[in-house]
Amino acid sequence: MVADDRAAAYAYCLQLARDHYENFPVASRLVPASMRPHIAAVYAFARRADDFADEPGLESAERLERLDDWHARLTRAATAPRPGGSGDDLIFAAIGESIRSLALPVSLFEDLLSAFRQDVTTKRYETWADVLDYCRRSANPVGRLVLRIAGYCEPRLDSRSDAICTALQLTNFWQDLERDWAIGRVYAPRVDRERCGAREDDLEARRLTPEWRLLLAELVARTRALFDEGRPLMDSLRGRLKWELRLTWLGGVRILDKLEADGYDVFRSRPTLHSKDAPALAWQAMRWRRW
Repeated sequence: MVADDRAAAYAYCLQLARDHYENFPVASRLVPASMRPHIAAVYAFARRADDFADEPGLESAERLERLDDWHARLTRAATAPRPGGSGDDLIFAAIGESIRSLALPVSLFEDLLSAFRQDVTTKRYETWADVLDYCRRSANPVGRLVLRIAGYCEPRLDSRSDAICTALQLTNFWQDLERDWAIGRVYAPRVDRERCGAREDDLEARRLTPEWRLLLAELVARTRALFDEGRPLMDSLRGRLKWELRLTWLGGVRILDKLEADGYDVFRSRPTLHSKDAPALAWQAMRWRRW
């Protein structure tokens, strides 16, 4: 791929990353400049595939067909340069260049696609282990790809990254309990819901009962334990990336704090990060202590 086409492809991915609202930064200025285009390409690839699973107005068969096509295009892009073009073509021109130039494992992208397919076919989870298996494919590959882009390939770092990425995914589940219910999904495991007496009828009535509060308190505690498990990752990294990940970690924990402070009532208020949170997060990042 010629330099101009490569630049256009990455520029498109960077713009897509900056335009889409997220709780956590994507390819921000804290990330080394050399990494930003590759991280944006990973984000753009995953963002569009995730849209296929969630976009309104599509039948399940059509969603799965689009994800199958996305997989086929990934396979082609990973093996040979693709022409730029526009839109999705630019995403694959960029992601293919990143895969080939950085030797990124295609299996990590395939894990992401398997999770998006699962979003189409699976609306309930039986056990905590089932939810963690989903996170293993929906969230953990992103962290591992960021590490590979940064030049890290160590099992110890991968394990800590997995814990943080799973915790971030779970945090998103608990803050989006109402939104997920609206599209027919419940990520809180059935075994735990039944043990706590948390009923789906109460979600339909937009009623946060004591049983649901008890369940969410337990799920948030498990999520915090995963954040704690992954926390030493930032002490093992060099340069500006560790600052980006510190802020991401702190942002996830802060959302859990807000969820707890609101009594877990996401029907009354969905906990999110705002500009007014930035000074506190920056102060905590600067006062970071090794775990």
